[in-house]
Parts: sequence; structure tokens; C-alpha cells
Amino acid sequence: MPALQRDEAQNRARLIDVHRYEVDLDFTRGPDHFGSRTVIHFTARTAGDTFAEIKPAELHRVTLDGAPLDPAALADNRLPLTGLAPGAHELRLDATMRYSRTGEGMHRFTDPADGETYVYTQLFMEDVQRVFGAFDQPDLKATFTLTVTAPDDWTVLGNGIATRGAPGRWTLATTPLISTYLVAVAAGPWHSVRTEHAGLPFGIHCRRSLAPHLDTDADEIHDITRRCFDRYHQMFDEPYPFDSYDQAFVPEFNAGAMENPGLVTFRDEFIYRSAVTDTERQTRGMVIAHEMAHMWFGDLVTLRWWDDIWLNESFAEYMGFQVLAEATRFTETWTDFAIARKGWGYDADQRPSTHPVAPAPEDVPDTASALLNFDGISYAKGASALRQLVAWMGEQDFLAGINDHFARHRFGNATLADFIDSLARHTDRDVHAWAANWLRTTGVDTLTPIVETGPDGWRLDVAHTGGRPHRIAVGLYDQDPADTRRLTLRDRFDLDLPADTGDTHGIFLTPAPDLVLLNDGDLTYTKIRFDPASWQTLTTTLATLPDSLSRAVAWNAARDLVRDGELPPAAYLDLARTHLPRESDLAIVQGVLTFARTQIADRYLPHTERHTALTTLHAISRDILRHTEGPAHGTHAGLRLTAVRAFIDSATRHEPLQEWLDDGTVPGGPALDPELRWRILGRLAVLGATPLDGLRATIDAELVRDPSAIGRQGAARCHAALPDPAAKQAAWDALFTTDDGEALSNYLFTATATGFWNPEQHDLLRPYAARYFSEVPALAAHRGPALAEAAGRYAFPATLVEDTTLTLGETCLADGDPTPALRRKLTDQLDDLRRALGIRAAHGTPPAV
Repeated sequence: MPALQRDEAQNRARLIDVHRYEVDLDFTRGPDHFGSRTVIHFTARTAGDTFAEIKPAELHRVTLDGAPLDPAALADNRLPLTGLAPGAHELRLDATMRYSRTGEGMHRFTDPADGETYVYTQLFMEDVQRVFGAFDQPDLKATFTLTVTAPDDWTVLGNGIATRGAPGRWTLATTPLISTYLVAVAAGPWHSVRTEHAGLPFGIHCRRSLAPHLDTDADEIHDITRRCFDRYHQMFDEPYPFDSYDQAFVPEFNAGAMENPGLVTFRDEFIYRSAVTDTERQTRGMVIAHEMAHMWFGDLVTLRWWDDIWLNESFAEYMGFQVLAEATRFTETWTDFAIARKGWGYDADQRPSTHPVAPAPEDVPDTASALLNFDGISYAKGASALRQLVAWMGEQDFLAGINDHFARHRFGNATLADFIDSLARHTDRDVHAWAANWLRTTGVDTLTPIVETGPDGWRLDVAHTGGRPHRIAVGLYDQDPADTRRLTLRDRFDLDLPADTGDTHGIFLTPAPDLVLLNDGDLTYTKIRFDPASWQTLTTTLATLPDSLSRAVAWNAARDLVRDGELPPAAYLDLARTHLPRESDLAIVQGVLTFARTQIADRYLPHTERHTALTTLHAISRDILRHTEGPAHGTHAGLRLTAVRAFIDSATRHEPLQEWLDDGTVPGGPALDPELRWRILGRLAVLGATPLDGLRATIDAELVRDPSAIGRQGAARCHAALPDPAAKQAAWDALFTTDDGEALSNYLFTATATGFWNPEQHDLLRPYAARYFSEVPALAAHRGPALAEAAGRYAFPATLVEDTTLTLGETCLADGDPTPALRRKLTDQLDDLRRALGIRAAHGTPPAV
């Protein structure tokens, strides 16, 4: 399927204007195919040629203005429309389409828990052609009227209010003008919880097997939805532009969620079957707020071409965190952003594949290249840039500009230039220069404090490496004389740093503080460093910084120091050992433990030191468990659950885990729910506990106990993790088959791949590194970009931090002809591997070969 070129899209948009679609879908034709009939009403402005897109199993009939066209003319999913005369036209297409198993197009899923079947669309970028014929580009907006035939016991959901007619027949209300990629249908025997708010129907939907879990959380989900909806209406002059607001939690969804107008689809892991922390609930709330922001920025006003994807995602990312903090009980969302999301942006921005938040149009020449920009830059860095913009120009002027943008481009398309012009109309600041510095550049600035003391006071110089202006807060902290392990805030002041690299200084006629914290409050996007005295203070007092966001800034700085080779990985573990047992913020505990486990222990430390690192993490977890014991531990349930998970993941002996599994509970609680039972079994499998035949039988018995989709994924992960040549070969065969009848869904692929690679099994796994780079290009080419992304992310031999792995990967990039999606993932993975090797070399570890 050829990627749509930007110049092709521009030419087509100049030639035609699309008015409306009438789409009829039939889901009663069996497990592999569905029927699709489309009528497209459009106008040609001048005489000319163009094409429509469709990717059918079979194209039966095509007519243009009543005259038949040859279906055999379809080539590479493009149907040529030649000799168009100026004026109105009608294109009709009748096709049989394939269901997807990879979450692209019309995905079909049969629930192993009860045998019920569900279908839903994911049409992002260029997948509408997998469902119906279209002029598939974002700036050819039209109205859509859909009718659906489905089994009698199914419910059909869509962008507009759905009405049931004759048995099995549904009509979806005609949409306003929207882009093709935003059309949505979800059908199946949904369990639904409906309400009404602000005169509109609201609904939340999930598979029937998840009904009890949705019912448990329905009040919370509806409450967050209502609060965010009301807050957006306080911020935006333009009212919500669609006729209803449904949220469907769907199975095997590749992304976190999709902003289809009127029908947001979410991955159904957000319907929690097992215990979760409050931070995880906050994440779900943020995604709800994020997708709702898209109803205005993305759906009402849509990008013209994919170079401006940041206009969608950066805005929604920023608003998701900001609105959740303002409208709900989750008031510390920016701490979670700092510790869990911002590193995603920093990491992406230091790889060879980095790009500006707003790349130049010529750098996004087609849809294949555009798809690669859905990354930490478009989301986390872009949101950070907007947060800095708000701090710099003021929220009132920012919102005035946003509302102007909505008013000028409602139900239309817009570009970066349009957005900046709207902002500039409401501020005296030079927004165009700001955008040039922040949105058109790559890389991460670094700010370093230089402190000089004297008899009459102290001097602060801030050394700035990079090219962006920054408005930051500087926090000055002193150790409490009564307890030098505690910090108190002396002062916090704003500081404006110019764009040019150089120093900015200030002189203070007071004793020097014990800690100078740049970017206190995390209002900008930059690395920070510490002066020697401040770092020494931080190593003994980090957990006592009064504000969680200040602590997140400090932890991020420590993380950056490790990644840049300036702090030994073992020193980061020492910092965690000292301070995590006293940390109260869940997001920080989870984020630090995750980085320490997956990067420090598994990649940055040599294999010979890994056992010591795991022992340290085990001790941290044990300390947190001790601090949360007793009748009052319910108030610290999230910390306790986080510690239990880390205790399991860092275990080096199987006996304690086996005791928990046999007892069905952690001593002192919690009881083992399905997630914890599968987590324990996964670790036991890695460790090779008990005779392997007995462990296999235990895994199979657990699958009988939990036959759900998540249970199947857990079993696949555990079987792949067994330290047994036959188990590894079976997992490999399942991962790399190109037989469509045997191919794993993306979720089962991910589960199997994450179970396969383990640092404890290097000798067993080392031969598979060469096989990976030999076989993955063909797999990616056959199964498409979504599976290619999963293969590059989860099946990559990341635990083999060796020069040989790097050489194999570089050869694959040079000679293996990977698809664009796979090439991007391999490029990023190999850069991370080089960094890990560099960190080991910086701290005296000889390279492994």
C-alpha cells in the first residue's frame, strides 16, 4: 500500500471538494470479512484526474455518476478517476473487506472468557481505506452518514447517536464536517452505563466479561468526564461540537485511546480487573481529559497535513494534565508528567531520529514518515513547550488566542502559522520568535548553576547550553538546623534566560543556600545540573524537598546524569536506597523503581553487578512494605502495591514468591489478584523455579483459573520466559510466523516478546540476536506498521548489551531493507544500546562481545 504523498494530497485538495459520505457496513458475513458500500458526493473545481483509496478483499462494483468503472483498475489500493469534468459527482463502491487482527482498520476480537465477538474501527492516518472507500486525507472534510447491519443482540456505536430500526439494522446520525480518519464504529454485545450531562447523552461501554469491573468504576469515570467537560466549557467559547459523548473501552487497542468525535475508544486495560494505584487511576483520568481536549483541537479544528500532528497531540497532552489537575481530585498531575512522561521526550530528543516539535512540511513528505512522529517529542516535549509558553505569555492571553483559533477555523483545517497568528493577536510578546526557537528546533538545553561564595554573600551564575529562551523558577533551600536531613524553602524566584548560550547571574547579600534547584516547579523543558555543594546536600535530603514536583525535577536530573555518563549507575541506586523508603508520592516511587529496574539493573550495570542491584531494589521494596504494614496500611495501599510489584520483579530467589503464591496473599496483604498471580508466575518462570514440567502445569492451571484475554497474555508471557530451549523455540516460532492463520494478535505478540528476553538467560538467548535481525524485516513487511512497531519495541534483544548486538543491528539497517516503521524503532533501539555501552565504558566496565 503506497504512502500518500503530501504533494498528491495538495493536488487532490485543489481539484476536489468532498461534501458527504453514505456508508453501509454489514457485520453478518462471517469471521473473516464484512461488507462495505460507499457513496461519495464530491465536486470537481476544474477538469482533471484524481483517485480514491480502498483496500478490499474484493471490489465488486464501482460507478462514477452512474457509469460503471472497471474494478480491475484498482492498483495499490488506488482507484483512478480520470477525465473528471467540473461540477458535482457521485462515486459508488461495493466491496468485501477483511477484518483486522492488528488493531488497524476494522479490528475483530472474540473474547475467550465468554465467546462474545466485538468489532471496532481504528482509522488513523490512512486506515479508513481498510473499511470503506474514501478520499483519505485530513483536509478533505465531509459529513458522514453510516448504516450498519449487525447480529440482533449487538449494539452499534458511532460518531453520532445510533438508532435501531429493523432487527439488526442501525443508523448513525449524520456527523458535522470531520476528517476521514475520525470516523468511528464499534459494534458488539456491549455492556453500557449511560447518563446525561449538559443536555447530551453520555455513555461508557465495555465487553460483557468486564461488566462488573466497569460497574465498580463507572461513577468515577462519569464524574471525571463531567468535570473535565465543564472545565473545558469554562475555558473555551466554542461549545462541544457533537451530539453525544460515548467512551468505549475496546479490546486489543494499540494506542492509549483515539479521539473519534462523539465516540472515544480506549484500550480496555483501563477497566481494572485487579488492584491499581491511585497514580494509575490518575493516568486513566488524564487520558479521558486528553481525548476530550481533542474534540476541539483535532476534531473541530484539524491539521491540514501531518506535519502539524503536534497541534493535535501536544495541545491535548498539555490540556489533559492541566484540566485534570484543575477539575478533579487529582491535583498533582504535573508530578506524574515530570516523572513518567517527560523522560520520554528527553530520550527521544537525544536520538538520531529526533525532529522538531513542528517539523518543516518538506520533512513530512508522506503518511509513512508522518506516522513516525507519534513519539515523545510530539507528546511530552510538545506539552512541555506549551506549558512553558503559558508561563511566558500568561494563561489569559494563551486562552484568548486558543479561542480565536477555534472561532476562525471551526469545522475546518489549520496550520502552525494559523495557530501562531491566533496567539499573536492576543499578546504583545513575540510569539513568532518563540515558535521559531521552541517548535522548529531539536535537542535539549542544559542549565547549570555556578555558585560562588564570599564574605558578604553569594553569586549565582546560570550557564545555559542551547538555543531556547526559558522562564524558570529557582528554588533556594536550607537544611533545617534541628534536623540537617530536612530541607526548608528559603525563597523561590522567577528568572528569564535569553535564547543565546551564555551565563545569567545574580548577586545575593545573604549566606549561600544549601541547595539551588533550577527549574523548580518544572515549567520548562531542559536538563538541569547541580553545583557540587547542592548535589552533596541533595544526596542526604532529596526525600525532604517540600514539594513533590521539586523532588521530581531532582530525580529527573539524577536520571539525566546517569544517561549522560556523569553519575555512576550504582550511585543512582544508592540515592534510591536512601530516599525511596521515605517518599510519599506514588508517581515518584513508581517512576524511580521502574528506571532503576529496567535501565540501571538490566542495561547500564554490567551483568556481574546485576544481582547486587536487584538485591538493593529488593531491600527498598521490603522497607516500603514494612512501613505500610498494619491496620492503617489501607491509607498507603498504593505504595504497598507498588512495593509488592517491585519485590516480585527484583526477586533473585523463588522461595518467597512461591510461598506467596501458595498462600494466595502477601503477608500483611494484599491478597493476590490475577495481575499479581501472573506477575509472580512470570518471575518464577524467568528464575526457572521448580521442575519445569511442574511450572508449565502451574501456568496452564492458572490459565484455567483465569481464561480471560489478559489471562491468555499472562500464560503466553510465562511460557516464553521459561529457561528451556524448546520453550524459546516455540515462542520464537509464534512470534515470527508470517502465516496469517497462525499469526498472533498484537497483544499476544507483545506478551510473548516481553516474556522471551530476560537478562538471566543470556547464554540461552544469545543465538537469537542474529535470528532477530535476520527475520524481523520480513515480518514487519508482511504484517504492517503496527506489528512492526511492536516487533521493534518488544521483540528487540535489548537485554543483550553487547557490541555484537550493535553490529548485527547496524548491518540490518544497512542491508536488511526494514520498513519505515521498523527502521525508526531499530534506529532508536540501537542508539539506546550505544548509550548503555557508553555508560558501562564510562564507569570502567569492559565491553561484552
